[in-house]
Amino acid sequence: MKKTIQLTLILCSILLVFTNRSIAKGKEFKGIIIYEITYPNSDFDASTLAMLPKTLKITIKGNKSKSEMKTAMGTQTGISNGDDQTAIILMDMMGQKIAVNSTTEEIEKELAEMPEPNIEYSNETKEIAGYSCKKAIITIKDKDTNEETVLNVYYTDELGSKELNFQNPIFKDINGAMLEYEIDANGMNMKFTAKEVQKKKISDKEFEIPEGYEIITQDELKSRFGGF
Repeated sequence: MKKTIQLTLILCSILLVFTNRSIAKGKEFKGIIIYEITYPNSDFDASTLAMLPKTLKITIKGNKSKSEMKTAMGTQTGISNGDDQTAIILMDMMGQKIAVNSTTEEIEKELAEMPEPNIEYSNETKEIAGYSCKKAIITIKDKDTNEETVLNVYYTDELGSKELNFQNPIFKDINGAMLEYEIDANGMNMKFTAKEVQKKKISDKEFEIPEGYEIITQDELKSRFGGF
């Protein structure tokens, strides 16, 4: 149970930080991007891997986005609004339905605590989900240990501009939608590769909190589950 709660909170923190919040400027995209999730360089046993998400679905409309990850424990969804600079995490798992509010101030505090990345742009390209993507190499140095983490990103400006990533401290200068990227969350390396891009109309109802969810704050979540 302890491992389950830890994985739940790690995935929750990923959605809080890596949910896209705005593509109002540049090329606006309305539709869905579906990613395959893999775990390179992660030494997980079969039971742990079975609990982890295998796909990420991101629904985008203007300044709003919704990210959904399903695991053996249930479903976690991140809804973000670039107009009022807020985000909500929906957790439907372990018999509970919880909506976690994140205010603008809380999000800005989290971002300020993260290290500044160094980005090297490459001439290398790769076709992903039908789009020609450029490569960027991102190096992040831990403030406490000075250890460096190197992440590879493939992005396209055909599906948005850098405003797509402005809320993300690691990817904020990447000029377009990332169709393949990596993150390192508490030592858990995750790789996201887009398998399908669907351009389609999106209803505003996609970004509403469903009925039946208990709305709590981040502090209440940490208190209830023992912290991040």
